[in-house]
Amino acid sequence: MMIAQDFGHTTLGNTGIQVCRLGLSATYWPGRKTIYKAVDSGINFFFVFSFDRQMVTVLRDLFKSHRREMVVTTGAYNYVWARQDVRKTFERRLRQLKTDHIDFFLFLGVMKESEMPPQVIEDLVRLREEGKVRGVGLSTHDRKFAGRLASEGLLDTFMIRYNAAHRGAEQDIFPHLGAHNPTLISYTATRWSYLTRRPKNWPKDGRIPTAPMSYRFVLSNPHVDVCLTAPRNARQLEENLTALREGPLPDEEMAFMREFGDAVHHTKKWFM
Repeated sequence: MMIAQDFGHTTLGNTGIQVCRLGLSATYWPGRKTIYKAVDSGINFFFVFSFDRQMVTVLRDLFKSHRREMVVTTGAYNYVWARQDVRKTFERRLRQLKTDHIDFFLFLGVMKESEMPPQVIEDLVRLREEGKVRGVGLSTHDRKFAGRLASEGLLDTFMIRYNAAHRGAEQDIFPHLGAHNPTLISYTATRWSYLTRRPKNWPKDGRIPTAPMSYRFVLSNPHVDVCLTAPRNARQLEENLTALREGPLPDEEMAFMREFGDAVHHTKKWFM
């Protein structure tokens, strides 16, 4: 599959690391063959959960001969009941992946500013200063907090929710990225598949977006470096990869996605 160079690839922040803009998460256990297929298709950015055995097994194998081409993001989880030791978790991830470095290390699942105390930021920055990682940051739903951190420039990597139904980052985060050029990773492009279903308030004969359209919507925004995809199987992976081949959405399609996204956003759902 041919991927348009301008649309399908980018350099992450100030790191010099070049990646495919569609990154892979194995959240839904797509199978090792699907992960290998993603690599064969040109994906080289991977988000790794601590319990993600399929992804870990494949990356351990690939690291034997292709570590320099593989870009790995993982992190320590924000467990409110038991604050994680960032450095110990980092060392644990190194052993888990059998590698000597991790490209991006984040504090994951920050719901509000108070859940990321100064000590966590200091620990992350120290890992970067020691040359153990290329970038450090957080994943968060608190957009205003992320925007402030981006403008301050202390952290250099932000993992946020962004899709046609949740576009608040366009006001709260994206305007603050210019000064320090951090890496921005997005997730939930299909809003847990709600953007591929008919909402109750949508006309019965109205058009429904495809999953690739949701990915194209996200990737059409130049502020997004990498959009994560989490396919359940090889078929979904192949479908999502077409977003890279088809390139940016034209203006009229972007307008349609925003209209549909508004309808989805105002429909009651489990995931907020």
